[in-house]
Amino acid sequence: MIRITKDGKPAAGNPQTGSRPEIYSYGHRNVQGIDFHPETGGLWVSEMGPQGGDELNLVEAGKNYGWPDITYGIEYNDDKISGGATQKEGMEQPVYFWDPVLSPSGMTFYRGDAIPEWKNNLFITGLNSHHIARIVLENNKVVGEERIAADQQQRFRAITEGNDGALYAVTDEGKLYRIGSR
Repeated sequence: MIRITKDGKPAAGNPQTGSRPEIYSYGHRNVQGIDFHPETGGLWVSEMGPQGGDELNLVEAGKNYGWPDITYGIEYNDDKISGGATQKEGMEQPVYFWDPVLSPSGMTFYRGDAIPEWKNNLFITGLNSHHIARIVLENNKVVGEERIAADQQQRFRAITEGNDGALYAVTDEGKLYRIGSR
């Protein structure tokens, strides 16, 4: 991941790891969703893995998140990636990973008050999984996952919170879903 100013220059405070000064973190495969935690300010990303191994990561400056040296997924032809390693010295483990896949796409933290039990929960849309994952976090760990709208069998592409406190999700098929009270 890179971190730059509005002028395209490296952001102040980027780690100086001997490579390009724009680089904030390494080893990401395919970031699809990104949001900052409403209370902690932590930078969270969802990453689409290969076959299996979709990840949720809390990104920190200068850290290496492993791709392609470590992964919980395999190639689409069922071959192992990098010998099947899931851990290596100096590489971060995901906070959470999915297998079978979620195929994450859009992502948002719920900041509203309309649904108090969802406050600061993370919502990630799923393409191949055909649902929206509600992720409950405590102390930067996943302590719960709920599947929302799985009965709709849609490829959920993006999600955002509206001014009314409801969540709005759109699908590849062009359907718009309103999720929430009122």
